[in-house]
Amino acid sequence: MADKYIQLKERIFLTFEIEAVTGLHIGGSETGIEIGGVDKTVIRDRLTNRPYIPGSSIKGKMRSLLEKYQNCKQNQRIGHGYIHTCDTQIDYLGCSLCQIFGVPGERDFGTPTRLVVRDVKMTDRSAERLEQSARTDLPYTEVKTEVSIDRVTSAANPRQMERVPAGAIFGPAELVYSIYEGDDCDPQADIRRFKTLVEGLQLLEDDYLGGLGSRGSGKIRLGSIEVSLRTHRNYLQMPQRLGQRYTSLAGLIQDLDNLQTKAIEQL
Repeated sequence: MADKYIQLKERIFLTFEIEAVTGLHIGGSETGIEIGGVDKTVIRDRLTNRPYIPGSSIKGKMRSLLEKYQNCKQNQRIGHGYIHTCDTQIDYLGCSLCQIFGVPGERDFGTPTRLVVRDVKMTDRSAERLEQSARTDLPYTEVKTEVSIDRVTSAANPRQMERVPAGAIFGPAELVYSIYEGDDCDPQADIRRFKTLVEGLQLLEDDYLGGLGSRGSGKIRLGSIEVSLRTHRNYLQMPQRLGQRYTSLAGLIQDLDNLQTKAIEQL
């Protein structure tokens, strides 16, 4: 097999804050059942005990929403569900989703996954506000009681769900998007695919993050958005900011063409 040539040309860094517009539930271990009577607990940082948002939750939700948005075939079983992955190299080369999020290791084709999503901590300011509040049921969180009704017996079945209260802010979130050149890699195509990543964020804002979304939880809003760039020739320098700081996702979308043009000019 001939050697493959792939070179990292640029990295685009997209940072932002995540505000919980409604209560946010991203599940953790069920030890809360024993210590607090909560049926569904949130995931917490082991050192600070603060809730956080795993990068895998953001990345997985964005991929799922984009698959439906792009009408992709659900053909790869993952756990109890299915995701889309391309079956052939020809399909892969034309698929922005698989180029960005990657394909399973058993595929005999593929280039490096473009997207890295970091875990997102609760901001110190939000944590301090919740520490000072006398209205949280557990540290940094509220407990929401839901009641399901048995349709046959009409018996009530109450359950308690732990949520991060509305108004809490997590950040800075960081998405790292790599641009490659070489065999099966086109750096300008990678930069154009950055639009797909932004579409995924818009789909996420319009949907929900975490669990219990159909019952009101998980609506989020992005803010304090910045886009910066590191190039191959100046990688040890501080990232160069592209554009301004955007107060909302709408501002980023409006300036997206300009940001992509600047990134292409730096190749």
